[in-house]
Amino acid sequence: MEYSKEFKQALSEFSPIEKDRLIFRLLKKDKLLSKKLYFELIDPETTDDKRNKMESYIKERLQEISKYIGNPKYFLVLIRKLSAEITEHVKVTTDKFGDVFLNLFLVNEILEHNDKLQKQRFDAVYKLYIYLINKIIKALIQIKKLDEDYWMEFDELLENISEKIDNNIYLSKLCINNSFDFNWLQCEKIPDHLDLIIKDIKSQGFLR
Repeated sequence: MEYSKEFKQALSEFSPIEKDRLIFRLLKKDKLLSKKLYFELIDPETTDDKRNKMESYIKERLQEISKYIGNPKYFLVLIRKLSAEITEHVKVTTDKFGDVFLNLFLVNEILEHNDKLQKQRFDAVYKLYIYLINKIIKALIQIKKLDEDYWMEFDELLENISEKIDNNIYLSKLCINNSFDFNWLQCEKIPDHLDLIIKDIKSQGFLR
């Protein structure tokens, strides 16, 4: 929404007290904005601090919800909620590195439970696996937009993920069947136009 000069002028003529009241009313209705302003204005924690806390939280939370792997639909619901918390962290801190790192870390932690996952029927875990593949792909596309100085840290995570996919028969076959190239799990081998490649793959009905 664009604001006219007249509207902006009218707002600027509010008294300090009126502006404060308006700000607090808006913040009550927008909790995310409230958290973002708190972080930017007075939060003693840095972006790195919050990312490290989120990383620990993801690990702890996965340990808790892994007991629901036997109920794949509910497990995926819990994973999506955890992913939403990562998204909130990114929106509050504008942590572009964390957006990639934490989502890949989440995938890696989920696959730590390969032994439990592989005991499930393929049709039961299909949606979870497609979700994970798409999450990896999104992270790979984002990596190409970040400085190459970060690649070493990402490569370590991607190598771990690659090994876990190899050790999961259903997931590895699903990757192959959906035209996922395992070479992409190395930063320097991510195609420059991976987003277009994925768009073409999806247009053929895959990754769904």
